[in-house]
Amino acid sequence: MAPSVAAVLTVFAVVAALLAPLFVALPSGTCPAVCLTLPAVLLLLWVRRLRRRDAGTDRRVCVLVLGDIGRSPRMQYHALSLSRHGYRVSFVGFLGETFYVPSSRYEHFFGPLATHHLCVTNAMKDDLQRNWGIKARTLYDRPASIFRETPLQLQHQLFVRLARTHPQFQGSEEDEESSAFTVREPTGGAVSLRTKRPALLLSSTSWTEDEDFSILLKALEGKPPPSQTKSCLLTAVCTCAGKGPQKEHYRKLMGALRLQHVKICTPWLEAEDYPLLLGSADLGVCLHKSSSGLDLPMKVVDMFGCCLPVCAIRFRCLEELVKHEENGLIFTDSAELAEQLKSLLSEFPRPDGRLAAFRRNLQTTRGQRWDENWDQNVLPLITNQG
Repeated sequence: MAPSVAAVLTVFAVVAALLAPLFVALPSGTCPAVCLTLPAVLLLLWVRRLRRRDAGTDRRVCVLVLGDIGRSPRMQYHALSLSRHGYRVSFVGFLGETFYVPSSRYEHFFGPLATHHLCVTNAMKDDLQRNWGIKARTLYDRPASIFRETPLQLQHQLFVRLARTHPQFQGSEEDEESSAFTVREPTGGAVSLRTKRPALLLSSTSWTEDEDFSILLKALEGKPPPSQTKSCLLTAVCTCAGKGPQKEHYRKLMGALRLQHVKICTPWLEAEDYPLLLGSADLGVCLHKSSSGLDLPMKVVDMFGCCLPVCAIRFRCLEELVKHEENGLIFTDSAELAEQLKSLLSEFPRPDGRLAAFRRNLQTTRGQRWDENWDQNVLPLITNQG
């Protein structure tokens, strides 16, 4: 029996991974893709032959990621969607950044050979057409169903749990079941938000060079005008969730800051707690810059799924997701971010402030979730393949 398409692709991916370190050492001007042209063509012919032979009977799919699987949530979602529809999925990629994969080269060779092309922004769609001669369809990212506003009862449970290891979330020392943001009634157990509570800022990060976290630290360190010394901005909790190579570097910088009215914590959250915290926050901050300027940060998509307004750093095509003064604000540097934080949080938690208005806009313009969007736009492309 001939090998399956998934098996063939898996073997090729593994071979490519093993050869990848050798490509780095090639003389300047040598293109690694040339070394793979002949086996790639043979592989393509073999795959097409198998696909014609097994048309309509084989529901196996290979999702190949030329990068770190752990940092590819979009491809994880695609794999889950395929599995949900009964496909046997082989998920091939890298764990961590052990190998260097010249993907600006593999993609340029294999890309035009695909039957269908999907991209995540109109800017990417135009770039593919102009530079690669590829006609792609824009499929905007949508949040998974787990990203929603967190009910107050679950917020309280999360805050109390975090308070046990992070004092920034602690409420009254006499009451272990209280938090800095919520209080539970002693009789009946009803939970309510504290009237005078700090604003909860959230910035999720992988602590890599893609995000300059010093921008946020400088913005938080900025001294407010005397007229705002009693504003709620000065009692804000900034939670920087995630783990990555530069985390300790920035934690040392945080320790050297003299912040009298802002508390910072850097928890590592369990997978099930991250969407709960997103759905409990008051404002999200995104420092991610697209290296290509052609894609969008999924963390903002997740925040919008929780109806969480954002302040996001400007880069090309960001406006396809963040609408300035509608669902958040766009900044260019730490000084501009500092002014935006002062403006938004000085009104907190007033229901007639801009931050509350941004949240209402997100609530009324909530669109499809990932599953609905995928079923409508991607599934037909696969099921119609002969």
